[in-house]
This record gives sequence, C-alpha cells and structure tokens, in this order.
Amino acid sequence: MDGEQNEEDSIMDLSYEVDSPLAPPVELLEQLAHYDWSFQDGGQTQSSSPSVFLRKLSDQRGQTVFLQHSIPIMTEEMARNALLSFVNSRCCYGNRAAGELVIQDLRQQMLYRYRLETFSESRLSEWTFQPYTNHSVDGPKKGTSPRPWDIKVHVPPMFQEETKKFQVPHSSLVKMRCASCSGAKRKAKQSRRCQVCSGSGRKRCSTCSGRGNKTCATCKGEKKLLHFIQLVITWKNSLFEFVTEHHMNFPEELLAKVRGENIFKDENVMVYPIVDFPKQEISLASQRGIAEHSTALAGRSRVLQQRQTVELIPLTEVQYWYQGKSYLYYIYGLENKVYAADYPERYCCGCTII
Repeated sequence: MDGEQNEEDSIMDLSYEVDSPLAPPVELLEQLAHYDWSFQDGGQTQSSSPSVFLRKLSDQRGQTVFLQHSIPIMTEEMARNALLSFVNSRCCYGNRAAGELVIQDLRQQMLYRYRLETFSESRLSEWTFQPYTNHSVDGPKKGTSPRPWDIKVHVPPMFQEETKKFQVPHSSLVKMRCASCSGAKRKAKQSRRCQVCSGSGRKRCSTCSGRGNKTCATCKGEKKLLHFIQLVITWKNSLFEFVTEHHMNFPEELLAKVRGENIFKDENVMVYPIVDFPKQEISLASQRGIAEHSTALAGRSRVLQQRQTVELIPLTEVQYWYQGKSYLYYIYGLENKVYAADYPERYCCGCTII
C-alpha cells in the first residue's frame, strides 16, 4: 500500500508546457530539494571529489623501478638495411640508390623521452528523460538519492579511457503531459498541406504514413515522460610528454610514433617528481608535468593512478653520397623507421615520406 502511495506521489499532472522536455519544471525539482547537487548551465554540474579521496604523498611513496637497457650502436649494414626496407615498402621509390649509395658518416644520438600519465575519474550529473511506460517509478519517496561519489561502480583497467552513464536511485519523477505533443501521442499536422500527399492521405506519405500526423518522437506515443538524474562517469588518461633536443633537421613529431627503450618506471596512486636524473631536463620536465596535472585536475577529478616513465630513443643521421651528390636520411626508434625527405630515386609525387 505504501509502495502504491509512493509511486503516485512521484507522478504529477502538469497542464502547461515547458520550453524543453529535458529541463524538468520547478515542481519536480522541489521534490528533490534534499539532493545536494546544484543544477546550473543547462541542468549540469561538475561534482568535486570528496576529501576522503585526497591522499598524502608521504603515504603513497612506492618503489621506483629502474630497467636495464641495451640499444645497439648503428652500423653501416644496419643503416643500409633500414633504408632498403623503407624503400621497398614504398610503391614509387626505387631501390637502386639504396643499394649503391656510399655511406660517409653516421651520427647517432640517444634522446630521452619523459612521459607522465594520470588516470582520473570525474562525475557529472544531469537531468535526462525517457518515455514513461507505466513501470515502477523509483522516486524520492522511496529513499534519499545517494551523493555522486557514494555510488559504487566498477572501475575499468588503469589507463584505459571509458565513459559510463547511470540512473541515480530515487531521482525519478513522471511528468503526465509530454511538452512536445501535449499528451496527444502524436504531433498534429501542420497548417499547410503535406507536399507529398496534399493532406489527403491517398498517397502514402513517408513522413506520416498517410495519417496526416506522426508519432511524437519525444515520448514515443506514451504521452508521459520519466525524468531522472543521470550520473555520467568519465575515466580519462591525461598525458604529458617531453623529449630532449636533438639539434638535427628531423621532424620531432615523428618520435611520438615510435617506441623507445624503457630505462625508468614509477607507478603509484600519486608519483613524486624525479630528482637528480643524469639529464637535468628530465627532472625539470617531471616537476612541470606533475604540477600541470595537479592543477588541471584539482577539485574536478579524482586521481586513481599515475605512471611516469623515461625512455631512450635512438636517432641516427646518415650522410651518404650518390651519383656525385650528398644526401641525408634519418633512422629513429627501436623499429628503425626511416625519414628520407630528399631520397634521390623517386618516380611520383604525393607519397607521405615517413
């Protein structure tokens, strides 16, 4: 009996229309006066993470992992094979030059790439609706709606982005008349005649199927709308990246597409800035990255895990001689990818040279 009364209390007969069915009338909001979310900017608000999730760095210090590395020195044979492999993968590059060129100099550098990943969770609340089909209504009379961060959900694997939507318990309210069709199930035909059937219905109209009207797309002909609070949870992996300078005529953006040898790894709920690294630029980049992520996420998201790594990326400049001219190409990454902007034996244009 109480259940029936509670459900009836969650159904309201509103005789007027609102501008948008997405925004519930004030009468509906009054029934959720106990809810501590403020709805602004179109019915949405960004929920701040509670203080219970704030952790002190001193309690989260983990063991830093240093990994061994062994990147081979680039030889003439390796450099030539890398170029041959590159040329053979291109439809309009000849391999004669790659086989006959004379390598004059190899200049190899080891670049350091620092990466910081911060995996965070944010929660956004918003009003939404769906057609009401006379099913049970989980309204405010059945209990107090939990706060955003009190709702327990399954967290995806660390550093894998995902977005999920959930209906907040005890936040559902039924509006008796759909604002789009005024509870008539169908939108009335317009004052002007249908250009396809001229309003007669004799010729099958693709829009109204010859009826002169069509089912309301908002309430799907149910005449009622179920409004409820929807919780949108977003798991995001923020990335900060820095690569030391190489002083070569090589496009730095290509380095983001290759792997390096991992020489340093540190993963924890929150990580410390790297100090006393052999390359001072890496220590400074670590401090800057952690500070930027902390500022960007503070008060808006909950940090679940952080991971910082340092990789060694080999980059070799190859100077060679072919048919009386001097040329350059570059070999980069553990994959030995090639960048040859001025390769002498090309037969057509329009290919991407990477």
